[in-house]
Order: sequence, then C-alpha cells, then structure tokens
Amino acid sequence: MRKLAWILGLTLFAVLPAMAQKDKRAQNILDAMSSRYKSLNSYQAAFTYTSGGVGAKESYKGDLTVKGQKFRLAVGGQEVFTDGKTTSTYLKESNEVNIQDYDASSNDELNPTQIYNIYKRGFNYRFLKEQKQGGRTLEVIELTPTQAKNSISKVQISVDKADKSIRNWLITNKDGKKTSYTITKFTPNVTIPDSYFVFDNSKHPGVEVVDLR
Repeated sequence: MRKLAWILGLTLFAVLPAMAQKDKRAQNILDAMSSRYKSLNSYQAAFTYTSGGVGAKESYKGDLTVKGQKFRLAVGGQEVFTDGKTTSTYLKESNEVNIQDYDASSNDELNPTQIYNIYKRGFNYRFLKEQKQGGRTLEVIELTPTQAKNSISKVQISVDKADKSIRNWLITNKDGKKTSYTITKFTPNVTIPDSYFVFDNSKHPGVEVVDLR
C-alpha cells in the first residue's frame, strides 16, 4: 500500500531533540504559531501540493480537516480518515480501503494534528525574511535537521504575521527534490461531527477492505 505519510512531509520528525543554539526570533514566531494551533478546537484548510525534481513534477489540490486527534485528508485520489483510534486510507482508483491502528506517537509518519510541533523535534531553525504574499505578510523560518542521516536538507515554513497560521512550507531533500504545500484557504473552529472522520463503507459500494491491524 502506498501510504499517505508523505503529506505534510514524510520525514519531518526526528528521534532526538536538537541541542544546538536556536534563533530567538525564529523561536518566538514558531512558539506563537504553535500556541495559535493549540488554541483551536478544529480547522479546515485547502492547499496545493507540488513535488518533484528537474523535469518531473506532480501537482495536486487537497483538503485537510483537523479536530483534536481526528483528521481527514484528501489529495491525489486518496483520502485518509482518522478518528483517533483507527486510520483508514481510501484509494479511489481501485476502490480499496486500508485500515490500520492509529498511533499518535509514531515517528515514522507525520501527523497533521501535530504540524505545529515539528520544529521541537530534531531541528535547528533561523529567521530568514519577511515577504508579501496575496496581501499578507509572511515570516519565513528555515529549519535544518540535527541528524546527518535525515534525508531532508532543509524546510522553510512561512507563518502569517497577523494570525500566526502556517501559509506555506517547502521541503528540500538532499537529492534536490523539492516538495511544497501552499494553504489557499484556512478556516478555524469549524463545526464538524465526529462521524466525518470515520470511513463509511456504505458510501462506497463494492469497496475492498484490507484490514492491516
């Protein structure tokens, strides 16, 4: 099964905490961003995803809804449902759903419900610049992994100066591959039922269920 863990950056997590000196301005921005997300009951975000190297790129539009430890993510013909206990990955083209136990503490995949904490796990960071984008002022932070074995070279996160939400992030791998995510719409504190985060077999007649638990 092709896991959807690459969404939001497959290897952003590292095992050991960073020990090097941090950029204070960058830390203040990231801490404010983290506090902003922690204060939300839920949120929805529409985004564009682009990935690839020279001469080979792919681009998709996607949607993400987060509520506590629950999330639902749709992009590139795949949809992930997580209710806090179980993760169901639906593959539209093959009408197949793969079911796994959900592990919020796992380091082998990036959890969208924890995006605001990634900088606390194995990264140094520094403030790069302010830039304008669509009438917004963005504060750009660069993260670099503290472990040499990390496949990532650097990550740039752009934080909205006004509301402290993440508006863009760019991941550059050591092989030169770049992956970017740009938030096109962000809606905080949406009202959404818990059932929205559970895959419903009845809505997908003939679906093949692959239970990996």
